[in-house]
Amino acid sequence: MSQDIQDRDAEDLKKAVLKLITNSHHLVTKHEIAKVLGVKGARRRLLKHILAELKEEGYGSKLRKKEPPVNSEVTNKEKFRYKKDETEFHLGLFQRKHNGSSLVPCHRKDTFPGVFCEKDLADTLTEGDVVFYHLKGKKVHIDVRLGSITDPKVFSLMAVYAHKLPYDYNQDALDLASKGKVPPLGDRVDLRNIPLVTIDGEDARDFDDAVWAAADIDPQNVGGWRMIVAIADVSYYVRPADALDREAYLRGNSVYFPDRVVPMLPEALSNDLCSLKPHQDRACLVAEIVIDSYGKIKSHRFKRGLMRSCARLTYAQVQNAINGTLDDVTKPIYEGVIKPLYGAYKTLLKARHKRGTLDLNIPERQVKFDEKGFVKDIVPRERLDSHQLIEEMMIAANVAAAKTLLVKNWPTLFRIHDIPDAARVENLRTLLKSFKITIPKAEKLSPIQFNQILTESSASPYMRLINDLVLRSQAQARYAPQNIGHFGLSLAQYCHFTSPIRRYSDLVVHRALIEALELGEGGQESLPLEVLEMIGDHISATERIAATAEREVMDRYLASYLENQVGSSFKGSIVGVSSAGLFIGLDDNGAQGFVPKSRLPGDYYVFDTNLHRYIGSRTKKVYQLGQPLTVLLDAADPITCSISFSLTGQSMPKGRDSSKSEKSFSPREGFERKKGVSNRDIGMHYREQALERKKKKREETKKPKTHAPKSPTP
Repeated sequence: MSQDIQDRDAEDLKKAVLKLITNSHHLVTKHEIAKVLGVKGARRRLLKHILAELKEEGYGSKLRKKEPPVNSEVTNKEKFRYKKDETEFHLGLFQRKHNGSSLVPCHRKDTFPGVFCEKDLADTLTEGDVVFYHLKGKKVHIDVRLGSITDPKVFSLMAVYAHKLPYDYNQDALDLASKGKVPPLGDRVDLRNIPLVTIDGEDARDFDDAVWAAADIDPQNVGGWRMIVAIADVSYYVRPADALDREAYLRGNSVYFPDRVVPMLPEALSNDLCSLKPHQDRACLVAEIVIDSYGKIKSHRFKRGLMRSCARLTYAQVQNAINGTLDDVTKPIYEGVIKPLYGAYKTLLKARHKRGTLDLNIPERQVKFDEKGFVKDIVPRERLDSHQLIEEMMIAANVAAAKTLLVKNWPTLFRIHDIPDAARVENLRTLLKSFKITIPKAEKLSPIQFNQILTESSASPYMRLINDLVLRSQAQARYAPQNIGHFGLSLAQYCHFTSPIRRYSDLVVHRALIEALELGEGGQESLPLEVLEMIGDHISATERIAATAEREVMDRYLASYLENQVGSSFKGSIVGVSSAGLFIGLDDNGAQGFVPKSRLPGDYYVFDTNLHRYIGSRTKKVYQLGQPLTVLLDAADPITCSISFSLTGQSMPKGRDSSKSEKSFSPREGFERKKGVSNRDIGMHYREQALERKKKKREETKKPKTHAPKSPTP
């Protein structure tokens, strides 16, 4: 390549980089720039020189290192930031044993085996301490002590550290949040005389949406409704690229655990200025929507306003009011506020049913604590009409926001949900055959067709499993600037507008609406497609991390709750079948545990990969997906996040002593004395065991001998 061509390439690349970092409203990394601009190979070195030049020219404030600094709350109030050299950190549980002390893994999926502790380090720790640590050579360095594993409150902190969730904020962001003030009325619409109400869970601490409805008096819209959905005006307080914006973008969303919230924004905003508290002036962005008698949106417009919530209601309060039981709060506002809201909701349901929304039943679990913070019970969270009332009004506002920005041809982030992958649908079709349920051979299935499957199975004992199987067949929803619609909701246009306190996507949409509609300060100039794609990828990833962390903490609470019930029997069903054994889901609380194949009683079982089931070689006994079972709880370990079961009411294979460990059982004793078991079956069993031994041996050789404890798991 000639020098002229190289110079032109460098100049073009520098212009592209400068445009990207100028238009971006958050700090960008070298890796992100390279990905967006397609910089590969030798051009990465050129990019490095260009970034160095831009820093010298004063653009360094728009760039950040690959690993952002993250600070987290800890029980002993230590302050810790992840190292910038990509050091490998681990969660460990401190245990003293006869052969020494060690830090053992805190999750069954943790591939790091743990380390021995030298005496001087061990003397500083207490049995059961959970620590976050790293290795420097052969030496163990404790970065943070999180607390004792016997304290359930430590479970959430374990997830925070394991998944590197940003927990607290830099001082610039905190200072900025503390200086916020409710804006004057100015050009805003005065909504303080409209009886808007918030409706949330009893344990909610932030209220970012308020609603109001009234019958439409327009003679051209008989049976229609006027609605207002007012959302906290977060964009007024969090401006593009400021310290609060950088912290919010880093998190992407709030994370919700049973005992705490890891918020996207500091509490000065999320729990105060941006929380629509009753009888207090609050800045808001408002969607005014008119629907017809069939629930279809006739018109919509967005305004910036100043509101004052007339009541903070709970879902239970609203449901009780709808059912005829009024209290001191709901009685005065039932006729004028609650009843019209319910009328608008029933009308919105007509549109939902007509378009055929995918109606999956995904039960949520609620952890109830005693006065000391220990788990008292874990129960399914009750699903009420009042929940769906809010959901339908939020969906209407989200659709209105998406339509507005599309009409304005303004780039934004959509919440998209693609059609199911053909291979997943075919796999679902195969599985449903075992339940005698057939689905059409259509190339693309609609939500209505999926609903027909769910309806057909509603009276079946396999209803819960079939619901899960349909869910697994769906694509994963995500954020992107390309509008492909939302399959699950059967909507052609959809974005997230209603929760800017806890989702960065909604903040992006608010800024776009404010700028596109010229609603004042706090908007964001039109962002290039590549920048929006980068933001969408990032917040889609943080959403998945949050979901994983939330699920992990719930699993620990379930294991902790069941720990004192070992030996008890539970009703459940087979929710998964693999070559290793059966996965059992309990009916009452949704806890899932495992029964190893080697513990299946009464026979040698062959795994049928196509129909996800085991078949006994001699008895022809079948264990298949969805089958109801009664199981005994063998173990529940909140440390490793694992639960194991055994099956009840059946004998073990002849010659096998169930009191012996799995290693002490000789397969020959369990097979050669039985009639009806072929040599092929026995040979398959031996081969499986041989492969398992080889696998374990390979894993052992990979472990660092210097640091691996003799008993790596608790």
